[in-house]
Amino acid sequence: MSGGALVRRRALLGTVVLVVLVALAGLFSYFTRDGRTPPNHAATPSSSPSSAPSSASASPAANGRSAALPSPPDTRDPIAFGKAAAVALWSYDTRAYSQPELVAALRGWLTGEEKYADADSVERQVPSPLLWGRMADSGQFATASAAEAHFPDSFTRALQADPGAITQAYVYAVTVSGKQSIAWNGAPQGGAEDRSVTLAVQCRPDRPCVLVGVMPSVAP
Repeated sequence: MSGGALVRRRALLGTVVLVVLVALAGLFSYFTRDGRTPPNHAATPSSSPSSAPSSASASPAANGRSAALPSPPDTRDPIAFGKAAAVALWSYDTRAYSQPELVAALRGWLTGEEKYADADSVERQVPSPLLWGRMADSGQFATASAAEAHFPDSFTRALQADPGAITQAYVYAVTVSGKQSIAWNGAPQGGAEDRSVTLAVQCRPDRPCVLVGVMPSVAP
């Protein structure tokens, strides 16, 4: 990528971040007018933990290889989608598929609106081809669970500042917390660590949610 293109990309990402900071107010306004609630969900998503954590676990297939590539859920609930996306980003299996196959699968989670999609931020969550090869030598894989997801404080402040704001992008942030467990051949009970990430998610009212990108830092 040329220097000029990189600058334009960074400027665009900055614009997306600003959109993210104000979009919750628009979604809140849409979902609560006339008493409506988000489709496929009993109530408007809040900052409370979900009662059923999202998770992904490795289950051996008939050929000894483990679980399939991640596919996006069909949901209009931004909290549920954020949790599923975080699990997909924290999970991998070098025994079951290649690094390019995982990258291609995660691209399938991205919005088709190119001006918002940040594929690079998603691909950076996947080990490099060189590292993947070394991990594959020992059959390394990771499973994950998402215990909690919420709108960051920045959304609350945006909502308080302008509760009537409505955006055209319907892009907003979801911060997800959970755990990632890593194991490999001969060590099926490998170590686990806490993980957190803030995702930019697009949920237009007339279609399922999609991923915009991974924010550069975690928003509390």
